[in-house]
Amino acid sequence: MNDSEKTKSPIEKASETLLNFAVTREDVKWLAANLPKETVINRAKVEYELQILKIISVGWSISYYLENSPQKNQLTALFWQAVFEFAQSLSETTELMIGQDIDYFQVLRERLDMYLAAMAEQPDAPEPAVVIGPQFAQTCGDADDAFVVMTGSRLFIATVGGVKAYLEEIKLR
Repeated sequence: MNDSEKTKSPIEKASETLLNFAVTREDVKWLAANLPKETVINRAKVEYELQILKIISVGWSISYYLENSPQKNQLTALFWQAVFEFAQSLSETTELMIGQDIDYFQVLRERLDMYLAAMAEQPDAPEPAVVIGPQFAQTCGDADDAFVVMTGSRLFIATVGGVKAYLEEIKLR
């Protein structure tokens, strides 16, 4: 372990771990690749939106599961700062590669606002995934595609469950 690792607080380490979880792409790629062949949708768009959904689901989960925790504000701030830095780097790389300025953090913010608004519109939904799946499919371009709805719901449920398990493991929840 290097010196910088030794000097990080448990909350800083948690933020780093959660960011790494949020940007890991294996599950995103698997879900996009395993959409049924009869699903006629832009699979690249689905994969792109799945990654966005995963990142914002991690951030949402931190706030949700640590709602009454004294560590909530610090961990939330550290996580979103790390996401901002990741997004800046991604935006710069994208601009170099395609010559277009894309503010990836702004995209994340807009999607988070969109999903939060959709949940606010359906406060009686039995669980957030019931709202997230259809909103995800609509964002991908086909609100009526049940497979895309299930894919968004599945990623959301798995991500939220992963954050919950991690927070319990490190005894923050």
